[in-house]
Amino acid sequence: MIEKIRSSFVLALCLVFVRLDAAPASPKTLKTWKAGLAKVAITPEKPIWMSGYANRNKPSEGKVHDLYAKALALEDPAGKRMVLVTTDLIGFSRSLAEQVSAGVKKNSGLPRERLLLTSSHTHTGPVLRDSLITMYDLNPEQAEVVKEYSDKLTEQLVELVEKALQDLSSATISYGTGQADFAVNRRVASPTGFRIGINGEGPVDHSVPVLRIDDRRGNLRAVVMGYACHNTTLTGEFYQLSGDYSGFAQYALEERYPGAMALFVTGCGADANPNPRSTLELAERHGKTLAEAVSQVLAKPLQPVQGGLKTRLEFINLPLVVPSREEFQTRSQDKDIYRQRHARHMLQRLDQQGKIPPFYSYPIQLCQLGQDLTVVALAGEVVVDYAIRLRKELSAKTLWPIGYANDVFAYIPSVRILKEGGYEALSSGIYYGMPGPFAERVEELIVSKVKEMAPKAQKP
Repeated sequence: MIEKIRSSFVLALCLVFVRLDAAPASPKTLKTWKAGLAKVAITPEKPIWMSGYANRNKPSEGKVHDLYAKALALEDPAGKRMVLVTTDLIGFSRSLAEQVSAGVKKNSGLPRERLLLTSSHTHTGPVLRDSLITMYDLNPEQAEVVKEYSDKLTEQLVELVEKALQDLSSATISYGTGQADFAVNRRVASPTGFRIGINGEGPVDHSVPVLRIDDRRGNLRAVVMGYACHNTTLTGEFYQLSGDYSGFAQYALEERYPGAMALFVTGCGADANPNPRSTLELAERHGKTLAEAVSQVLAKPLQPVQGGLKTRLEFINLPLVVPSREEFQTRSQDKDIYRQRHARHMLQRLDQQGKIPPFYSYPIQLCQLGQDLTVVALAGEVVVDYAIRLRKELSAKTLWPIGYANDVFAYIPSVRILKEGGYEALSSGIYYGMPGPFAERVEELIVSKVKEMAPKAQKP
């Protein structure tokens, strides 16, 4: 009888060990996403020429609030990393993006395709080196201030990414979408062509995509928000530095959620303006409207990011219609000082290079977070038609189109806008120093490349 009891006890003990071995790992032993954060004030320390409006005639005069660069580092359960950098700036030039990415790779080892550089496109921020090169006629002293600021900014951004990567810790990532209605299409048909105004019937994207980052205890650490609207509540008569509505939105959210960081990325809203605009009170009001839309999303259950991280960065040649030397020579005598300055810059390029390439090498970056969230980051000032078309033709559960990413060198018009003409299609290229407008097939080239880079997201 004793032997029978002893055998039963041994058998039961073995079953206990088998069950323990077969039990799933505890949450503490499972690999999870990690997130790291860092931010740095990038407010110019001295008066500097402000970017975005050609009618300004003097440097900045103080600030409304500080400008910031912020970084969100993400690491998936398999150890793959990426870093999103957001800035209260007009936009990264190609040269600035290359300098920052080279410094990041040297210091942190992060490959270029895993670094996403974005800007809010505020028009009350500083001029940057190699950006909107024919919009301003800076004297040597003013140009030196811009150079000094741009050099320091490069160092700050490289260090920022490094700090975010060093801050990585376990996190839960989720996402959702809200709505804000202050963006309005700005392209208005007139007897003399399309002009900038208020077009309440034109296409616009009012969605507010939101990415939420919580720590291991469920506390909010960061929120990334997007909106497809020009950051131009404040117009050319303003000389105080600020982040415009997106800056006010970030400040409002960080006040509402103490200890959390708010980051902003601009969507495909190059043909949308805030409405109404032109006062500081309106900029703050639109910022609070955006912050409230984000808060409403945060108050609801969100979709968790499940799976891994995938990133791709590729370049395509976008065709340009480049005028002849003779046409540039004629324009160099134009009464319009900007057309004149642009033509002389092009003639200088022709003298130095012999020819101007009839294309621009255009970066497209895809970042897939988990199984359902796909971020499509497009360079330049991208019009809303791209967001509408990509959402229609790609079947990703959640598609987050971003503009003003990696290289802000020109407007990116759709076929519709190229045919209509107007600022986004034609004259804007003069201020950016582009040789000529894009050919009509530019839209098809970009959309086709996005589909090629994300083949599993295509609709049948």
